[in-house]
Amino acid sequence: VYLRPETAQGIFLQYKNVLDTSRVRPPFGIAQIGKSFRNEVTPRNFIFRTREFEQMEMEFFVSPEDGMKWYEFWVAERLRWWKEMGLNSDNLFRHEIGDGDRAFYSAATADIEYKYPFTAPNFGELEGVAYRTDYDLKQHQTFSKTNLEYIDQEAKTRYLPHVIEPAAGLTRAVLALLCEAYQYDESRASPEWLKLKPSLAPIKAGIFPLVNKDGMPEVAEKLYMDLRKKLTCQYDAKQSIGKRYARMDEA
Repeated sequence: VYLRPETAQGIFLQYKNVLDTSRVRPPFGIAQIGKSFRNEVTPRNFIFRTREFEQMEMEFFVSPEDGMKWYEFWVAERLRWWKEMGLNSDNLFRHEIGDGDRAFYSAATADIEYKYPFTAPNFGELEGVAYRTDYDLKQHQTFSKTNLEYIDQEAKTRYLPHVIEPAAGLTRAVLALLCEAYQYDESRASPEWLKLKPSLAPIKAGIFPLVNKDGMPEVAEKLYMDLRKKLTCQYDAKQSIGKRYARMDEA
């Protein structure tokens, strides 16, 4: 049984198919999410380190002379995206991997790290962005005996594209977002709650009639029936308004 350690090679196998059928030209990317496996000797810290996890990867194909430019772009873009998801910039760190520590085929690699509660005051890996050069396509071209070069008709050149690969564990991403959102306030009836960004919150709106009379329940219910067509929301008319707010925060 073969348990794949990354989703990347499936993308490289599909590269020529995508190139021939979708009329794309570099720079372009192919992304996917899939199951990956690692030989973790000591899985620990909840879902931070597991032998089986969901991985998000993109192979971004570029011309060789533009490789470093696109590498810097994707490191910056991935940092921006994590901040947009709600992670505090103080909890994020760019760790540039030195020559002796990165993969032999990589021209540059950076880890985007996050300050998890169990790594603080240090950081733990959240995502890697690697400049894999043309190593993978060259290997596939050699052993499949298939020409994988891109022909640039305008520049009258042909080349084997270089690849920038942002790769993140979806499972670990969920953990980082949960750690960032976790709040504890003893003054509340329900002291534990998640301060998620609205775009990530599972429930977008709560509809509460202030009192169960004077036509308010009917108005609130109509509003709820209209909103639920476009948003995931809840209707709650039980107990005090304060308890309903607390219940909605918990949800």
